[in-house]
Amino acid sequence: MKLFGLIGYPLVHSFSKRYFTEKFEKEKINARYDLYELEKIELFSELKKLPELSGLNVTIPYKESILPFLDEIDETALQIGAVNVIKFSGNNKNLKLKGYNSDIVGFENSLLPYLQSYHDKALVLGTGGASKAIVFVLKRLGIDVTLVSRTQGEGKITYEMLDKEIIERNKLIVNATPVGTFPHVEECPPIPYQFLTPQHFLFDVVYNPAQTLFLKKGKEMGANGINGEAMLIGQAEASWKIWNGEEEEVLKTNRTENFL
Repeated sequence: MKLFGLIGYPLVHSFSKRYFTEKFEKEKINARYDLYELEKIELFSELKKLPELSGLNVTIPYKESILPFLDEIDETALQIGAVNVIKFSGNNKNLKLKGYNSDIVGFENSLLPYLQSYHDKALVLGTGGASKAIVFVLKRLGIDVTLVSRTQGEGKITYEMLDKEIIERNKLIVNATPVGTFPHVEECPPIPYQFLTPQHFLFDVVYNPAQTLFLKKGKEMGANGINGEAMLIGQAEASWKIWNGEEEEVLKTNRTENFL
Protein backbone atom coordinates (compact mmCIF):
# COMPACT_ATOMS: atom_id res chain seq x y z
CA MET A 1 0.00 0.00 0.00
CA LYS A 2 1.32 3.41 -0.97
CA LEU A 3 1.44 6.02 1.75
CA PHE A 4 0.80 9.73 1.32
CA GLY A 5 0.33 12.48 3.86
CA LEU A 6 0.54 16.05 5.05
CA ILE A 7 3.21 17.71 7.17
CA GLY A 8 2.70 20.94 9.09
CA TYR A 9 1.98 22.28 12.56
CA PRO A 10 -0.69 22.37 13.81
CA LEU A 11 -2.93 20.21 11.62
CA VAL A 12 -6.22 20.34 13.55
CA HIS A 13 -7.76 22.58 10.87
CA SER A 14 -6.93 20.29 7.92
CA PHE A 15 -9.41 18.07 6.09
CA SER A 16 -6.83 16.80 3.57
CA LYS A 17 -6.92 13.36 5.19
CA ARG A 18 -10.68 13.11 4.75
CA TYR A 19 -10.49 14.38 1.18
CA PHE A 20 -7.86 11.87 0.06
CA THR A 21 -9.35 9.00 2.07
CA GLU A 22 -12.69 9.53 0.31
CA LYS A 23 -10.90 9.80 -3.04
CA PHE A 24 -9.03 6.53 -2.49
CA GLU A 25 -12.20 4.71 -1.45
CA LYS A 26 -14.28 6.10 -4.31
CA GLU A 27 -11.66 5.37 -6.98
CA LYS A 28 -10.60 2.05 -5.38
CA ILE A 29 -7.00 3.16 -4.96
CA ASN A 30 -4.84 1.05 -2.65
CA ALA A 31 -3.32 3.92 -0.68
CA ARG A 32 -3.51 5.72 2.66
CA TYR A 33 -3.22 9.41 3.58
CA ASP A 34 -2.02 10.36 7.06
CA LEU A 35 -1.34 13.55 8.97
CA TYR A 36 2.16 14.17 10.33
CA GLU A 37 2.31 16.98 12.87
CA LEU A 38 5.92 18.06 13.12
CA GLU A 39 6.71 20.47 15.95
CA LYS A 40 9.91 21.37 14.13
CA ILE A 41 11.00 20.84 10.52
CA GLU A 42 14.11 18.91 11.57
CA LEU A 43 11.84 15.95 12.41
CA PHE A 44 11.28 15.53 8.68
CA SER A 45 14.68 13.81 8.39
CA GLU A 46 13.25 10.81 10.27
CA LEU A 47 9.79 10.91 8.73
CA LYS A 48 11.10 10.65 5.17
CA LYS A 49 12.59 7.23 6.00
CA LEU A 50 9.14 5.59 6.15
CA PRO A 51 9.47 2.94 3.42
CA GLU A 52 5.89 3.24 2.09
CA LEU A 53 5.98 7.02 1.59
CA SER A 54 5.31 8.03 -2.02
CA GLY A 55 4.36 11.67 -1.60
CA LEU A 56 3.65 14.45 0.87
CA ASN A 57 1.81 17.73 0.98
CA VAL A 58 3.35 20.58 2.96
CA THR A 59 1.39 23.25 4.79
CA ILE A 60 1.95 26.04 7.33
CA PRO A 61 4.58 26.75 8.59
CA TYR A 62 6.96 24.61 6.49
CA LYS A 63 6.38 25.57 2.83
CA GLU A 64 9.62 27.54 2.79
CA SER A 65 11.75 25.79 5.44
CA ILE A 66 11.30 22.40 3.72
CA LEU A 67 13.41 23.48 0.72
CA PRO A 68 16.86 22.53 2.16
CA PHE A 69 15.63 18.97 2.79
CA LEU A 70 14.86 18.33 -0.90
CA ASP A 71 17.17 16.86 -3.53
CA GLU A 72 15.54 18.75 -6.39
CA ILE A 73 13.03 21.59 -6.75
CA ASP A 74 10.81 22.24 -9.75
CA GLU A 75 11.77 25.44 -11.57
CA THR A 76 8.46 27.19 -10.86
CA ALA A 77 8.52 26.24 -7.17
CA LEU A 78 12.09 27.53 -6.99
CA GLN A 79 11.01 30.86 -8.48
CA ILE A 80 8.18 31.08 -5.95
CA GLY A 81 10.40 30.06 -3.05
CA ALA A 82 7.83 27.69 -1.57
CA VAL A 83 6.91 24.02 -1.92
CA ASN A 84 3.65 22.30 -0.99
CA VAL A 85 4.14 18.96 -2.79
CA ILE A 86 6.96 16.44 -2.39
CA LYS A 87 7.34 13.49 -4.74
CA PHE A 88 9.32 10.48 -3.48
CA SER A 89 11.22 8.27 -5.93
CA GLY A 90 13.84 5.55 -5.61
CA ASN A 91 14.30 3.53 -2.42
CA ASN A 92 15.91 3.98 0.98
CA LYS A 93 19.40 3.59 -0.46
CA ASN A 94 18.72 5.88 -3.39
CA LEU A 95 15.86 8.05 -2.14
CA LYS A 96 15.14 11.20 -4.14
CA LEU A 97 12.79 13.97 -3.05
CA LYS A 98 11.55 16.59 -5.51
CA GLY A 99 9.48 19.62 -4.53
CA TYR A 100 6.67 21.24 -6.50
CA ASN A 101 4.09 23.97 -5.94
CA SER A 102 0.48 23.06 -6.72
CA ASP A 103 -0.94 26.04 -4.80
CA ILE A 104 -0.54 28.07 -8.00
CA VAL A 105 -2.83 25.63 -9.84
CA GLY A 106 -5.50 25.66 -7.15
CA PHE A 107 -5.42 29.43 -6.66
CA GLU A 108 -5.38 30.43 -10.31
CA ASN A 109 -8.12 28.06 -11.42
CA SER A 110 -10.42 29.05 -8.56
CA LEU A 111 -9.84 32.80 -8.98
CA LEU A 112 -10.06 33.17 -12.78
CA PRO A 113 -13.87 32.81 -13.12
CA TYR A 114 -14.39 35.85 -10.88
CA LEU A 115 -11.84 38.29 -12.29
CA GLN A 116 -13.07 41.47 -13.95
CA SER A 117 -11.10 44.07 -15.89
CA TYR A 118 -11.11 46.41 -12.87
CA HIS A 119 -9.34 43.77 -10.76
CA ASP A 120 -6.00 45.04 -12.03
CA LYS A 121 -4.56 45.81 -8.59
CA ALA A 122 -4.48 43.53 -5.56
CA LEU A 123 -3.64 43.53 -1.89
CA VAL A 124 -2.19 40.27 -0.61
CA LEU A 125 -2.39 39.92 3.17
CA GLY A 126 0.53 37.94 4.53
CA THR A 127 4.02 37.11 3.34
CA GLY A 128 4.37 33.36 4.00
CA GLY A 129 4.55 30.38 1.67
CA ALA A 130 0.94 30.59 0.48
CA SER A 131 1.38 34.31 -0.17
CA LYS A 132 4.40 33.67 -2.39
CA ALA A 133 2.43 31.33 -4.66
CA ILE A 134 -0.47 33.80 -4.84
CA VAL A 135 1.80 36.71 -5.72
CA PHE A 136 3.43 34.60 -8.43
CA VAL A 137 0.05 33.89 -10.04
CA LEU A 138 -1.23 37.46 -9.78
CA LYS A 139 1.90 38.91 -11.35
CA ARG A 140 1.71 36.35 -14.14
CA LEU A 141 -1.86 37.53 -14.77
CA GLY A 142 -0.64 41.11 -15.10
CA ILE A 143 -2.10 42.27 -11.78
CA ASP A 144 -0.19 44.81 -9.71
CA VAL A 145 0.42 43.42 -6.23
CA THR A 146 0.94 45.16 -2.90
CA LEU A 147 1.91 42.98 0.07
CA VAL A 148 0.46 43.77 3.48
CA SER A 149 2.28 42.61 6.60
CA ARG A 150 2.50 43.34 10.31
CA THR A 151 5.90 44.90 9.69
CA GLN A 152 6.92 47.34 6.98
CA GLY A 153 9.68 46.42 4.57
CA GLU A 154 10.77 46.50 0.96
CA GLY A 155 7.75 45.97 -1.28
CA LYS A 156 5.26 45.71 1.55
CA ILE A 157 3.13 47.97 3.72
CA THR A 158 1.58 47.51 7.16
CA TYR A 159 -2.09 47.09 8.04
CA GLU A 160 -1.98 50.49 9.77
CA MET A 161 -1.09 52.13 6.45
CA LEU A 162 -4.27 50.91 4.74
CA ASP A 163 -6.63 53.82 4.08
CA LYS A 164 -9.62 54.62 1.89
CA GLU A 165 -7.49 55.48 -1.13
CA ILE A 166 -5.52 52.22 -1.02
CA ILE A 167 -8.63 50.07 -0.51
CA GLU A 168 -10.53 51.82 -3.31
CA ARG A 169 -7.57 51.39 -5.68
CA ASN A 170 -7.13 47.68 -4.98
CA LYS A 171 -10.37 45.93 -5.92
CA LEU A 172 -8.94 42.44 -5.29
CA ILE A 173 -7.94 41.49 -1.74
CA VAL A 174 -6.49 38.07 -0.87
CA ASN A 175 -6.13 36.83 2.69
CA ALA A 176 -3.09 34.55 2.50
CA THR A 177 -2.83 34.19 6.29
CA PRO A 178 -4.42 31.59 8.60
CA VAL A 179 -6.26 34.35 10.51
CA GLY A 180 -9.89 33.34 11.01
CA THR A 181 -9.28 29.59 10.81
CA PHE A 182 -11.30 27.36 13.15
CA PRO A 183 -11.37 27.53 16.14
CA HIS A 184 -10.42 31.24 15.96
CA VAL A 185 -13.51 32.11 13.94
CA GLU A 186 -13.98 35.51 15.60
CA GLU A 187 -10.72 36.82 14.16
CA CYS A 188 -10.14 38.54 10.83
CA PRO A 189 -7.36 40.52 9.13
CA PRO A 190 -7.34 44.13 10.44
CA ILE A 191 -8.24 46.01 7.25
CA PRO A 192 -10.68 48.97 6.99
CA TYR A 193 -13.69 47.01 5.75
CA GLN A 194 -15.87 50.14 5.67
CA PHE A 195 -14.16 51.21 2.43
CA LEU A 196 -15.08 48.05 0.50
CA THR A 197 -17.53 48.29 -2.41
CA PRO A 198 -19.57 45.89 -4.58
CA GLN A 199 -16.69 45.96 -7.09
CA HIS A 200 -14.32 44.43 -4.57
CA PHE A 201 -13.59 40.71 -4.61
CA LEU A 202 -12.24 38.98 -1.50
CA PHE A 203 -10.40 35.67 -1.71
CA ASP A 204 -9.73 33.86 1.57
CA VAL A 205 -7.34 30.90 1.55
CA VAL A 206 -9.02 29.77 4.79
CA TYR A 207 -11.69 27.13 4.13
CA ASN A 208 -12.80 26.26 7.68
CA PRO A 209 -15.21 27.87 8.49
CA ALA A 210 -16.85 28.15 5.07
CA GLN A 211 -17.68 31.80 5.69
CA THR A 212 -14.90 33.50 7.60
CA LEU A 213 -15.33 36.81 9.36
CA PHE A 214 -13.16 38.32 6.60
CA LEU A 215 -15.69 37.25 3.96
CA LYS A 216 -18.67 38.14 6.15
CA LYS A 217 -17.45 41.70 6.70
CA GLY A 218 -16.86 42.06 2.98
CA LYS A 219 -20.35 40.79 2.18
CA GLU A 220 -21.84 43.36 4.54
CA MET A 221 -20.32 46.05 2.30
CA GLY A 222 -21.58 44.39 -0.88
CA ALA A 223 -18.28 42.75 -1.84
CA ASN A 224 -18.24 39.27 -3.35
CA GLY A 225 -15.79 36.61 -2.26
CA ILE A 226 -14.93 32.93 -1.94
CA ASN A 227 -13.12 30.78 0.59
CA GLY A 228 -10.16 28.49 -0.07
CA GLU A 229 -12.04 25.21 -0.58
CA ALA A 230 -11.81 25.27 -4.38
CA MET A 231 -8.13 26.15 -4.11
CA LEU A 232 -7.62 23.23 -1.72
CA ILE A 233 -9.34 20.77 -4.04
CA GLY A 234 -7.46 22.11 -7.06
CA GLN A 235 -4.06 21.85 -5.42
CA ALA A 236 -4.90 18.41 -4.03
CA GLU A 237 -5.83 17.03 -7.46
CA ALA A 238 -2.69 18.60 -8.93
CA SER A 239 -0.69 16.95 -6.14
CA TRP A 240 -2.14 13.56 -7.04
CA LYS A 241 -1.17 14.01 -10.68
CA ILE A 242 2.36 15.01 -9.68
CA TRP A 243 2.72 11.93 -7.48
CA ASN A 244 1.59 9.81 -10.43
CA GLY A 245 4.07 11.18 -12.95
CA GLU A 246 1.75 13.68 -14.63
CA GLU A 247 3.56 16.80 -13.42
CA GLU A 248 4.28 18.02 -16.94
CA GLU A 249 0.56 18.04 -17.72
CA VAL A 250 -0.22 19.92 -14.50
CA LEU A 251 2.45 22.56 -14.94
CA LYS A 252 1.97 22.92 -18.69
CA THR A 253 -1.77 23.58 -18.45
CA ASN A 254 -1.24 26.26 -15.82
CA ARG A 255 0.39 28.86 -18.06
CA THR A 256 -2.30 31.51 -18.18
CA GLU A 257 -1.61 34.61 -20.23
CA ASN A 258 -2.18 38.14 -18.96
CA PHE A 259 -5.96 38.34 -18.52
CA LEU A 260 -6.16 42.13 -18.81
